[in-house]
Formats: sequence, C-alpha cells, structure tokens
Amino acid sequence: MTIDYSKLVKGLVGSKVPKPLSGTLSGHAAGEPFDKMVYAEIKKQYPKNTFRQYEFLNDLYLRNPHAISLKQKHQLFNSPTVLFLLSRGKTTTSTWSEERQFEEKQDDTADILVTDGRFYELIDVKTKNLSKKALPPNIISSYKLAQMCGYMIDNKDYGILNIKYIEIEWLEEDKYLVCKNAHYGDLFKAKPSTLYINWAAAMQIQFFVSGLDQTFDKSMNEWTHQYLKHFVDSVYRRAKYMVQEYAKPFEKYLK
Repeated sequence: MTIDYSKLVKGLVGSKVPKPLSGTLSGHAAGEPFDKMVYAEIKKQYPKNTFRQYEFLNDLYLRNPHAISLKQKHQLFNSPTVLFLLSRGKTTTSTWSEERQFEEKQDDTADILVTDGRFYELIDVKTKNLSKKALPPNIISSYKLAQMCGYMIDNKDYGILNIKYIEIEWLEEDKYLVCKNAHYGDLFKAKPSTLYINWAAAMQIQFFVSGLDQTFDKSMNEWTHQYLKHFVDSVYRRAKYMVQEYAKPFEKYLK
C-alpha cells in the first residue's frame, strides 16, 4: 500500500466542510470535520485497510473471538511497538466485548490508521486557521515517542510503522470552512534535533507540518537513537533549569 500524499493534499485544496454548529472555530471543533474528510478520501482508495484507531481495535478483537484474556488480546499484535501505540489500557481491554466495544478517544495516537496487518501507517490531521496567528500545535508526547523508540530498539522493530502528518490551512467563508492549502510530512524524515519539545505543555512536541524538516536520510535505527539522545539531553537541560529557577531561590530557607 502506497498513499500518494502529494496527490492527496492537492486534492484537498478548495474542499470545504460545514462550519461547526457550536460557533467555535478553534481546536477540535474546527479540526474534526477536516479530519473526517481526509479519512473518507483515504478510505476510498483503501476501503478494507483504513480505520479509525478504535475501529481497528474493535475489528481485530471481533475477528478473533478466541482472544478473551488481556494476554490473548495482546498476542494478536505482531509488534510490541504497535501494541504500545495502538492498544487501550489494561482494564478497558480486559473488559472489552462485542457489547462493550471501544469508542473514539481524542488522545488516540492516530486519527487514521492504514494497515495490511504487516505494516502500519499512522496518520494525524492538523488544521490551521489562516485568519489568526497561532503557535504550533501539539503533535505527540515527546515521552511517548521516547518510549516508542525504546520498544523499537529492544525488539529490533524498525520496519513496522510510519507516522505521517497532514496539515490543512483554512478560512471561513459563509457557512463553510474552506481548505486554502494543505501540506504533509513524515515524522521519521525530520532530524530529531529539530523537534521542539514544549515542557510547559505536557512535554508535547510542537510544529507546523508546513515547516517540518524533511532532510533526515538515515535508517530508522539511527533515527531512534538520535531522537533518544535529543530527548535525554532535553530532559537534563530542563532539570537543570527547574533546579536553578525553582529550587535554588528557596534553599536558603531550608533548615
């Protein structure tokens, strides 16, 4: 399966979605309609392989009714890394049943998942209101990404997945939000050292997809090691800053 992202984003330009009924044009309310539109476009091309993350889990468990226990459900995954990124918590997974299937969660790792059961393409859709200045959005937890790298290294699990991002730039026109431009980026083509970690925003990596570096040309093995070095170095810098700014000024009061 090969998604032509260049063709996909070109086809999004000029498309429109209804303005949210809630009246708010920020965050999830504005992004969700475009997210669903991208999902529908990809599903046209790969109808049997395109899922929302919760749909994939429900489908996997429904196709394997013999997997009852948590361990059995986890064994359905062919990759410890994919298991880590896509599975739900232990309690909710243990109590899953045909009558109690998963529903969508806003903090799912992937908005869209395309898979043939061997390789997993995780796709996240971001939106940008061109009428307002905005800071780069939260992309993914830097800690979760570090954990993912650890799983890949421990299990030599490098060729199992990719993480792609689509950015839709839009403007409000009458009762619609109209896509004026669209971009795509590959997380693993970004030099890890260029990824900005906002420690004040729950350790989130933040960037605009249109500005994402795409010059990394080494192996996935190398990417994981470079990212972990970047992450660990950032942790130590942050720890030093926290001690200097928030501990040192009060040490004189300690007995």
